[in-house]
Amino acid sequence: MEVAFNTIPGFDHSFLDVIHELIEETTTEKSASAGHHPFDTYLREARAMAATPADVKELPEAYVFVLDMPWLSADQVRVDVEEDGRTLVVSGERKREKERDQGIRYVWMERRLGKYLKRFPMPENANVEKVAARYKDGVLTVTVVKKPPEEPKKPKTVEVQVA
Repeated sequence: MEVAFNTIPGFDHSFLDVIHELIEETTTEKSASAGHHPFDTYLREARAMAATPADVKELPEAYVFVLDMPWLSADQVRVDVEEDGRTLVVSGERKREKERDQGIRYVWMERRLGKYLKRFPMPENANVEKVAARYKDGVLTVTVVKKPPEEPKKPKTVEVQVA
């Protein structure tokens, strides 16, 4: 059964045309030999995000982000708060070891190579000045302290003057 997307309410047919063109363009020999295509970067980032499982917990005093990033050393893991202060970015990369130069060749390889990436929008009450990260046994734990709740504003009483 084939579904005609242009008949589904809310689906913009021109949007799908653009997506199909991008996919076709990236699979042609021309784009493969041309080097990096913007869509390739998007696909690499999307794959890295999908391959980085994460849990986010809200505690009374903080937000805790727990990410599986196995087979990395602590110096291969990076935690950033983007300039806007509203996005937490966690990344890392495991590259192939340089054993090939020593005549070593893998017969079987199941451990994942490549990038890890996750982006988290930060809640308004997150204090991005108080971020702590801990990496142990392939698990990264990032803690972002919450800002203290604002005290409710008291109504201002306006003095009524006699005219």
